[in-house]
Amino acid sequence: MEQSRAHFLSSLAVIYLVLAVSPAASDMADSFDKMWGDIQVFYDSTGHQIMSMTLDRWTTSAFRSKSLYLFGRFDIEIKLVPKDSAGTVTTLYMVTEGPWQYHDEIDLEFLGNTTGEPYTLHTNIYAKGKGGREKQHRLWFDPTQDFNTYSIIWNSPHEVVCQHLNADDWATQGGRIKTDWSQAPFTAFFRNYSATACVPYKTAWICGQGSSDSSWFSQELDEDGQQKMQDVDNQYKIYDYCTDSRRFPNGYPQQCGSE
Repeated sequence: MEQSRAHFLSSLAVIYLVLAVSPAASDMADSFDKMWGDIQVFYDSTGHQIMSMTLDRWTTSAFRSKSLYLFGRFDIEIKLVPKDSAGTVTTLYMVTEGPWQYHDEIDLEFLGNTTGEPYTLHTNIYAKGKGGREKQHRLWFDPTQDFNTYSIIWNSPHEVVCQHLNADDWATQGGRIKTDWSQAPFTAFFRNYSATACVPYKTAWICGQGSSDSSWFSQELDEDGQQKMQDVDNQYKIYDYCTDSRRFPNGYPQQCGSE
């Protein structure tokens, strides 16, 4: 049951990396609450409301969605930390409420690097409290030069969380490159959040009146999109738990055969 659940989440978590503005985007301050750290809200020259999230030697930062969602598609534009960002991790993830040992989660973690080296996109999926489904891709574009839209489609009751933290014990080249705090503070920027989603009605498992349509449910990559995803895997994937024979000497997890 758990493995089939994990496979369903993996199949549904279609991640889009595109240079575009999300439709029907809402103001960041209307959609998110500060959790901790240095969170600022301001407007750029085009009138976009931007939320910044800063990391320094003493404080991480995080914010989360005001709404709890049952399912839907979620888009947000992110501009990552430029130059020497080694040891830093900027995250976007969906997480369910309830006991942590039973939670579901989908992670997009952007691992910083030394100047001139590409960012790594580290993904993971938790099902009923168990993760260990990591994959990594080198980004083939510079995510620090402009805002890029990142999207997730998911189907479990959850909230959206963004976090900025130090992880120099593992993030950059397996922890060999440590954070250079002389470059701090490290700041990432977020804007144009859009949720085409089901917002629950009170405590019931039904959509409330403020919910968006369910057009996301039938979204699939066309043949051209599938080929592009395959090309990205072939050219930029640097780690896949489903091919890690040292980690799984007695055989790969069952869901790997059906992904």
